[in-house]
Amino acid sequence: MKNLKFLFKPFLALMAMILSVGIVSAQQRDTRVREYLSPKRIVWMNAAEQIQGSEHLLREGTGQTDLTNKYICRMTSTQEALPSILLDFGEELHGGLQIVTGMPGDHTPIRVRVRFGESVSEAMSEVGEKGATNDHAMRDMEIQLPWLGVAEIGNSGYRFVRIDMLDADRDLHLKEVRAISIYRDIKYRGEFKSSDERLNKIWQVGARTVHLNMQEYLWDGIKRDRLVWIGDMHPEVTTITNVFGANEVVPKSLDLARDTTDLPAWMSGISSYSIWWLLIHRDWYYYTGDKAYLEQQKTYMTALLKQLLSKVDAEGIECLDGNRFLDWPSNANPVAIHAGLQALMVMAMDAGAELAGILGDQQLSKDCQAMYEKMKAAAPKVSKLYFEQGKAPHEPGTKQGAALLVLADLMDPVKADKEILSVSGARGFSTFYGYYMLQAMAKAGNYSGAMQIIRDFWGAMLDLGATSFWEDFNVDWLPNAAPIDEIVPEGKKDIHGDYGAYCYVGFRHSLCHGWASGPTSWLTEHVLGVKVIEPACRVVRIRPHLGDLDWVEGKFPTPYGDIEISHRKGADGKIISKIKAPKGVKVVSR
Repeated sequence: MKNLKFLFKPFLALMAMILSVGIVSAQQRDTRVREYLSPKRIVWMNAAEQIQGSEHLLREGTGQTDLTNKYICRMTSTQEALPSILLDFGEELHGGLQIVTGMPGDHTPIRVRVRFGESVSEAMSEVGEKGATNDHAMRDMEIQLPWLGVAEIGNSGYRFVRIDMLDADRDLHLKEVRAISIYRDIKYRGEFKSSDERLNKIWQVGARTVHLNMQEYLWDGIKRDRLVWIGDMHPEVTTITNVFGANEVVPKSLDLARDTTDLPAWMSGISSYSIWWLLIHRDWYYYTGDKAYLEQQKTYMTALLKQLLSKVDAEGIECLDGNRFLDWPSNANPVAIHAGLQALMVMAMDAGAELAGILGDQQLSKDCQAMYEKMKAAAPKVSKLYFEQGKAPHEPGTKQGAALLVLADLMDPVKADKEILSVSGARGFSTFYGYYMLQAMAKAGNYSGAMQIIRDFWGAMLDLGATSFWEDFNVDWLPNAAPIDEIVPEGKKDIHGDYGAYCYVGFRHSLCHGWASGPTSWLTEHVLGVKVIEPACRVVRIRPHLGDLDWVEGKFPTPYGDIEISHRKGADGKIISKIKAPKGVKVVSR
């Protein structure tokens, strides 16, 4: 019996080790899917007379080479010319490339160069040309292709692929060149359809932009900025809850930012980003009602709030240290940055008072509430300074700071809209903080004006061939600009390579950035009219603003199921609504 016990202990230890390995493996299992996509068109060919059967690349593939060589694109290089081909997969995607080869006579591998691009001109560029780079993801590389085999390469964000033969006097048989699209296979539960197809398209593209960035973690960009930028996540998380409902990528990314940032450091080195982490948690709790998850944040959240409380002077004015940053276009506008940080601190104190109370820390809740009131009392001083020392409304940063002041109740929304936000229309907007500008315009009651800016600003990207929204955009770039899906004609401007600033000059500029999805959330909240009032969506207010639309209909996902909504203007101009809410959700109109 003693001998049996002696054997049993190591057996238990072995089983424990096996189980622990199994648990680790399960935690690291990739929950995304892979989909193979054939090109939609051939944009361009070099030495076209040396390429036969290029149309076969547009066929639906199998990923399997064979011995028949029935459907082959044959590229033949000579001493005088090395052929190249540029393929368009029809829309922005995240992933790599699968190349299936056939049977040339020579069995040795063939060298080719592969270039991924979010625009035609990026796929045609050299590294170093107009900011073209391999930062964050390899998008320009030389590889060897096997004889009668399959090669899979790359992991980036792209729409276009250029393939160049590198060796003379070779024969390359391409059976298939397919995109490997890697994404989370999740349902688009939210919907938005209206009498304006342009707005409908913008809503969809914003939703897809965020979907593409829902990879292992919630990234900001799929070509560049494949990182968890916690401030950039705020509009992305809002889009996720409006379109997909709760998804594990959000808490996973919030926790990563927390666990990689030891206080007193700021997340990403940026004080405002730690504030956004706090604000996202409040919004996430209101959407999910997951108190157990919120309680997991108590230790860090409490320490962060105490740190923020120490960053206010005796007059109630913020004195945040670290990188003082809102967004890139406002980076050279210190007045706007100060105003924006003051506003974010007020929002943080408001959220902190509520969250600390929910977590049972009544003293911290009182401290945050007192600081909220103290900072609100400084509002006239901050607002006056902004109007007196701020730059012109269309100058970079001006609308950013004003929008946050309005959202924090530190500036009169109607005055801000009339004198700053709506001046010059979409000039001075940015893809990230444009969401907060739209929110501030809604607070001023200017729904029609905000809808027009959505059409003019985000819609202009669609007009230029965008299938996802960009890291940055400026309507001043529009005159004489060529779309991203064609070779730039002589005399036209390259909208991708010729523009951009700060960290995104030229082709380094990301054309799929999740922070640009703001119109998707805005249209759901203000046109469809949906606003969560109590945690877990137990109470949802529906108050539509149709502006110049005749009708709008859609769905809003909640933890209890989807709310089905329809609004139509009657002959007298009044809105007739039909709403079907799932059990557990109370709908109110006020």
